[in-house]
Amino acid sequence: MTTLDTPLLCLVTNRNRCSGRDLEEVVDQAVTHGVEMVQLREKDMPPGDLYDLGARVKEAIAGRALLIVNDRIDVALALNADGVQLPEDGPPVAEARRTVGPNMLIGRSVHSIGGAIEAESSGADFLIAGTIFPSASHPDGPAQGTDFLRSLCREVSIPVLAIGGVTSENVVDVMDAGCSGAAVISAISEAEDPGNAARTLLNEMARVSAI
Repeated sequence: MTTLDTPLLCLVTNRNRCSGRDLEEVVDQAVTHGVEMVQLREKDMPPGDLYDLGARVKEAIAGRALLIVNDRIDVALALNADGVQLPEDGPPVAEARRTVGPNMLIGRSVHSIGGAIEAESSGADFLIAGTIFPSASHPDGPAQGTDFLRSLCREVSIPVLAIGGVTSENVVDVMDAGCSGAAVISAISEAEDPGNAARTLLNEMARVSAI
């Protein structure tokens, strides 16, 4: 089983939010400057196209970061990815484990403390918890805030990554709440310099972790 280093910064992909750049270029810059996990999350793509994009993203990663595929277990297996990210309403963790075997990481997206506890007890390796701050990806969804994160992190022992509106200005707050890291989209992919944006986020995260 792959272990997760902390603090962990995850880039969640959205090929339509790369400021006109190819997704692979953004991924390469982010990974070069310290991103250790890339979650392939392109919900509108059919499986074949998602596989093709995933293959290009995997080539851009070049073994320097973990490749996690959102939702599509079949594509994760076809790409020989490092893991799969299950939506909160997705298949049970135990069922996914039987499909992917013992060595692939399984993450679960959670939006409640009860969901986090259930995911850990079912064998999830890590959690992505949100939405924490107002987010362009979920503009109508409630922002749960850092008090929610703090309570959640007290209830589970596996790594928790915060998602939703996380930036270099507030990532300190999610780390201070007990998270092992953060997952971001626009804070990196829409930045003028994705590599510098990743490095800035990691520097802020490391500053809290060192305390």
